[in-house]
Amino acid sequence: MRTAPTILHLDMDAFFASAEQASKPSLRGKAVVVGGLGPRGVVATASYEARVFGVHSAMPMAQARRLAPNAAYLVPRFGFYRSISEQVMGLLRALSPLVEPLSLDEAFVDLEAGGAAWDAESARLTGERLRADIRAVTGLTGSVGLAASKMIAKIASERAKPDGLVMIEPGTERALLGPLSVRTLPGVGPATGDHLRRAGITTVDEIAEAGEDELVRLVGKAHGHGLYAMALAHDERPVVAERETKSVSVEDTYDVDIHDRTRVGLEVQRLADRCVRRLRAAGLSGRTIVLKVRRYDFSTLTRSETLRGPTDDLGVVREAAARLLDSVDTTGGVRLLGVGVSGLADYTQEDLFAQAAGEQVDPLEEEHTEAPGEEPAAPVERRWPAGHDVRHAGFGHGWVQGSGLGRVTVRFETPEDEGPGRVRTFRTDDPELEPAEPLPLVTREVEGVAAGAVSMPYPSAARGGGERSAELPPSVEPSPGITEAEPLSGPGSTDARPTGIAPDAHAPRAASAPPGSRRPGDDPSAGLPQLSSEPASLPKSWSGRDGGGATSRP
Repeated sequence: MRTAPTILHLDMDAFFASAEQASKPSLRGKAVVVGGLGPRGVVATASYEARVFGVHSAMPMAQARRLAPNAAYLVPRFGFYRSISEQVMGLLRALSPLVEPLSLDEAFVDLEAGGAAWDAESARLTGERLRADIRAVTGLTGSVGLAASKMIAKIASERAKPDGLVMIEPGTERALLGPLSVRTLPGVGPATGDHLRRAGITTVDEIAEAGEDELVRLVGKAHGHGLYAMALAHDERPVVAERETKSVSVEDTYDVDIHDRTRVGLEVQRLADRCVRRLRAAGLSGRTIVLKVRRYDFSTLTRSETLRGPTDDLGVVREAAARLLDSVDTTGGVRLLGVGVSGLADYTQEDLFAQAAGEQVDPLEEEHTEAPGEEPAAPVERRWPAGHDVRHAGFGHGWVQGSGLGRVTVRFETPEDEGPGRVRTFRTDDPELEPAEPLPLVTREVEGVAAGAVSMPYPSAARGGGERSAELPPSVEPSPGITEAEPLSGPGSTDARPTGIAPDAHAPRAASAPPGSRRPGDDPSAGLPQLSSEPASLPKSWSGRDGGGATSRP
C-alpha cells in the first residue's frame, strides 16, 4: 500500500454536454442532453442544468424528454469529443508514463511513476495545476481525486464534482468508506446491491462487519473475497498504461422492430461493413465473429463462429455473420442487432474460405459506376443531425437546431461569441449550406500550454525530473450505451416539432453584434432574425453499459 496520495483520477465534468455548451454560446447555462434522439435512444451525458430535473446518463431519452421538455437535445459529435480528449490525455502523459484511460473523459495517472508527486503537498499542487491547464487548453473543467489507491481516488473525484479536487490521505480510507452505500464499491451493481440489502447489508461498514465467510456465502467465492477486501480499503491494482483490446463491435437499436427477414439480413451486412472498417482502422484482425440479436421481447441471443485464422476480410465477416443469423429465429421482430470480432491479432492470415477464382474486389473500396443506359439513382435527402456543425456561404459557421419537413434550422454562432447567434431556416437541399468541421473551443495561444505541454513546471522539476514527451494517447472509443443517430424525419411526417431543440427552449434572439453593425440578411429596420423566403414551418429536428458500437476493453 502506498504511503502517499499519488494516484490521480481525472473525470471531466459532464464532458459531452459541457463541450456542446462551450461550443454553442446560446446553450451556456441551459439544460443540454446529448444522446440518441430516437424513441429508443439513451442519454449519454446531461449537463448539470439538466440534472436538476432528474435527467442522468443511461436514462431512456423518452423519459428525459418528459422530465426536461425544454432542454436542448443533441446528437453526439464523437470526433469532436475525441479531439478534446486527446488534448487532455496529452497533459496527463506529460505528468507520467503510466496513464490508464478508461474512456474519453476519464483516466488514472500514477504520479509517483513520473516523479510528478511524492507526498501529499506535491500531489495537491500537481492536481491543481492540471485542472488549470485543462481549462486553459480546452476551456472545460475536470474534477480530480487523489489517493493511495485507484478505488479511493475514483471515489474522491466523484466527491470533487463539479470542478473540484479532493485528496484522501492514506490511513483515513476506512473512515471515508464506512458510512457509504455498498453501491459505492466497484462491481456492486443493482442486483448485488439488492441481494446485500435483503441480507441487511446496506453500508460498507456493514460489509466489513459481516465478515469474509458471510460475503462468500452471499455472493460467491470470487466476488465475496474481493468485496471484503474493498470494504477494508485494500486495493493493490496498479495503473496500467496499455490495456489490450479484446474485441471490436458495432450495434444499432431500431426505433421500430424489424420483422422482414430480408431487411434483418441487410442490416447485418451493413453492421459487418462498419465493424470491418473499425477493425482495419485499428490495424487489427480477428478469428471469432460474433452476432448479437435482441428480439421484440428483450431476449438477447449471442452466436459466434471461430475461423481457422485471424482475418479482416469483409467477405469472410459478412458470410460468417449471415451463417450465424440463419440460426436465430427473428419471426417476432428484432429491436437490436450487433456484429463483433474477437480473438484479435495485429496480423492477417490469407483467407482460405471465401476466395473466389481471380482477383477479388474489396466491397469497402469498390466504387459504383453507372452502366450505359442505367437510370441514375435518386438523390438521397441530406441529413442534418441536431447539434452538428454546418457552414453557410452567406452566414458562416453555425449548428443545426433541428430539421424535418424539408427544412433545416441553423443557429449561426461560434465558441468565441459572447452571446447567442441568430437563427435562420433553409431548405434541406440548399446548395449554400454544407456540413462543417467543429471549431476549436480555444483558439488563442496559451502561453506555455500547447499540445500537451504544461503551463508551469510541475513538482517533478524540483526533483530533477527531465522533460517528458507529451505524446498523445491512442484514441479511446466512446463509452458504450449510446444509440447512434436515428434517421431524421422527412416529408410526410405528422410531427413537425423539433426534436433537436424544444420549440420554447431557445427562441430566436436579437443580434448580439454591436449597434450599427449588420450581418448578411439582417433587416436594418427591425434588427431581428430573418428567415428564408421559404414557407415558415416548425422544423423537426452508443454501456458498466451495453452496446453502442464501441471497441471494448477489459
